[in-house]
Amino acid sequence: MSIPTLQEALKLDKDGIQELKNTLKEKIQASDLNAYIGTLEDSDTNLLPIAIKDNINVKGWEITCGSEILKGYIAPYNATVIENLKRSSFAPFGRTNMDEFAMGSTTASSCYGKTLNPKNKDKVPGGSSGGSAAAVAGGIALAALGSDTGGSIRQPASFCGCVGLKPTYGRVSRYGLVAYSSSLDQIGPITQNVTDCALLFDAIAGYDKMDSTSAKIEPPNTFRALNSELKLRIAILPELLKDADSNIQNAYQKTIDLLSKNGHTIIEKQMLDTSYIIAAYYVICTAEASSNLARFDGVRYGRRAKNLSNLKELYLKTRSEGFGDEVKRRILLGSFVLSSGYYDAYYIKAQKVRTLIARQYNTILQDCDVILSPVAPSVAFSFDACKTPLQMYLEDIYTIGVNLAGLPAISLPVDSDGGLPIGMQFIGKAFDEQTLLDVALHLENTLK
Repeated sequence: MSIPTLQEALKLDKDGIQELKNTLKEKIQASDLNAYIGTLEDSDTNLLPIAIKDNINVKGWEITCGSEILKGYIAPYNATVIENLKRSSFAPFGRTNMDEFAMGSTTASSCYGKTLNPKNKDKVPGGSSGGSAAAVAGGIALAALGSDTGGSIRQPASFCGCVGLKPTYGRVSRYGLVAYSSSLDQIGPITQNVTDCALLFDAIAGYDKMDSTSAKIEPPNTFRALNSELKLRIAILPELLKDADSNIQNAYQKTIDLLSKNGHTIIEKQMLDTSYIIAAYYVICTAEASSNLARFDGVRYGRRAKNLSNLKELYLKTRSEGFGDEVKRRILLGSFVLSSGYYDAYYIKAQKVRTLIARQYNTILQDCDVILSPVAPSVAFSFDACKTPLQMYLEDIYTIGVNLAGLPAISLPVDSDGGLPIGMQFIGKAFDEQTLLDVALHLENTLK
């Protein structure tokens, strides 16, 4: 049942929301997905429940970002998106599992253990918002909030078979989101359908004086303006498919054919070689991560190592014991590219490539309304796939450019392979989430 339909039904039943929450709690307790972590917390009995990723502050809740180093830390305030949810008759309901500090594509690096994909429990749910996507796809959440630094909403939504929206950078406040890469991070909704996605996006978006990167524009009202009958100019990027499995290539072509049949104009375009996009992204995000995570030192937040003899030992032991392998790897990479002698060679060059990527997207979107792209080069893979760190980074090949350019993108399921969902994404112009949601709704309705 979609959220708008549910809201109408609950108007006639005063006790309906509490019954709904009790039902969800029973389902969660019976679930083996490990999508939720910690105790289910809920203080707002008359508001619709929304699952919250464990890197978004909810006052009075523990917030750990899936890391040992933050266990026991209690959020002292609400993130702006939580305040916005409450004003729109929604409430936070339980913390969802995630890759440690949002660094990963599998939700397997969490200190709480891995989350399972509800479509096939031997497969990864994607990451880093895998707990949110698995909860929604597994029927143990109406909807959820995640965060997207390089595809962390869209990729798990694609792997689990739900809808995920990464808004334009600055459209949704980041105040209260624990930063991974400050110039790339964006909070967004993961939902069962496009209509719910529009509704939840409208609830959380808007200007926030507490966030210096927040865009001072009118709040959106995409839900009421949804229009699935539009005809668009849609750019496709066939050259990118050389990196994708055959089932992804086939699903991409089927989606193109369907959109063309429905009256949309398909236009072939070219993008910068993906190897440059990946290199630029991982230089920038690791550099920002090494800076942002410097605050977790055992002095101010969370875990502190014991049996210490001096301050240096405090830093060294706390961070060594508290951070997992992937987080340590990215901190080291980031510290390297920012170090004396390498800053110009790596970080400055990466920022120049980032500008080039943004220009290319903008050039394409001057001729077209949206871009259609795969979300991932494969369907959800096994936990024992034994991928190297570099192979894991390549999983983000189709999503990271969107974050570098600060553009909005929405993922939705279009096909399946052996029972595993295949998602495609539409990429739009800055602050034009309306067109993205419209075309996504059009495609969703066509596929029903």
